[in-house]
Amino acid sequence: MEISQSRDHVSVEIQEDSLVPPIIIQEDSLVSPIKKQMETKSTSACIFRVSSQFHKGNDNAYIPGKVSIGPFHHGNDALKVMEDNKWRYVHALLNRKPNLEASLDGCVKALRKLEHRARRCYSEEISFTSNEFIEIMLIDGCFIIELFFKYAFKSLRRRSDPIFSTPGMFFDLRGDMMLIGNQIPYFILQRLFQIVPIPTQCSLCLHELAFRFFKSMIPGDQKALWEKIDQEGNHLLDFIFHCFLPTYTRVPSKNGTNQGLNCATLLQQAGIRFKKAATKSLLDVKFVNGVLEIPPLTFHKRTEALFCNLIALEQRYCDGVQHIASYAFLMSSLVRSEKDVKLLGRQEILIHDKNQEKEVPELLRKLCGDEIVQDFYYSGLSEQVKEYRRAGLRVWWQEFKRDSLKTPASRLVFILIILILVLSVVGAFFSVFSFCLHKM
Repeated sequence: MEISQSRDHVSVEIQEDSLVPPIIIQEDSLVSPIKKQMETKSTSACIFRVSSQFHKGNDNAYIPGKVSIGPFHHGNDALKVMEDNKWRYVHALLNRKPNLEASLDGCVKALRKLEHRARRCYSEEISFTSNEFIEIMLIDGCFIIELFFKYAFKSLRRRSDPIFSTPGMFFDLRGDMMLIGNQIPYFILQRLFQIVPIPTQCSLCLHELAFRFFKSMIPGDQKALWEKIDQEGNHLLDFIFHCFLPTYTRVPSKNGTNQGLNCATLLQQAGIRFKKAATKSLLDVKFVNGVLEIPPLTFHKRTEALFCNLIALEQRYCDGVQHIASYAFLMSSLVRSEKDVKLLGRQEILIHDKNQEKEVPELLRKLCGDEIVQDFYYSGLSEQVKEYRRAGLRVWWQEFKRDSLKTPASRLVFILIILILVLSVVGAFFSVFSFCLHKM
């Protein structure tokens, strides 16, 4: 391994032959192929490019704009500006111990053992050579870990660090790290975290650092979300996905319908009220005594990309209920116009900028597309709302008969009103009929 340093930029050339003679272990020639086959069968592709047909004209939701993580977008000219920052972060991380070369050597050796398993995590054949692939895993993995450290501990940042000092840079970079095609396997991060020097002020594990880094992007109760971080994901987006899953018991469905609800303004006119819910998950929506309780959803410029990638991940790998897609379908049925946005905004269910009132319905519609959610998670809840509306009409009629038709005079007035309505309809019909005959 050859290393050259210039200020805070370190260049690494990985060579197959180590400076230290390797320890030769005699093993049966059958061991290596069996091991690879076991890794192949036990590791499924969990990182993939979203097909252009799925983009629906929104390439920005799936393609990074600031940083490349993993092999799919490596070398993209539009992302090369961040490469120098990545190398600086790797140098800052590994240089915390006096022997930089020893730190690098340990990382490279560990990654070589994981190379075959890591390649199997990608849905496409990776054309990079062994050295090139390991370098990508090393630089991107160490960059992410150092970024986690600098985010959690401000004392580790330089004043001139462009990632934190350039307006909007960090927000965009964090958004790129949530794209399904812009990932490295989580076990790579875990292995590197076991090797790299940890800052003295850090006592957090990798899961805790990742949660701190992404928690502002994950709606829901922070304490409840913290309880979910022990669920080990395949990559960072999968880590976020598990934090979104609902904690409420699913309302059983009688008919298995996949229909959503009427829009919020129509439901309000039918006597249904809306309330901001304080729950453990964004997907914990419930209907109680005529009140639809919905957790608050904050819209920012990365909301669409986050949901698009979560839905893409869910549709490709979840055989059961599609929770995220169901939530998007439910919200798009509730929010169809600016009136719906304003109504739910007054209840603090939708949190957005004023200039987004026209954009929100379109954004939610684009998340769902034209596809029907096969196993709609909220089918039972939708049936509850519709049954309540029908029951409300029956109750209204019963109350009207009880309160308004008590005396003979009130009943006579009611009959006269009905007769007037009938005569008006009949008169209108004959007017149209005679007009048509005249034209003929």
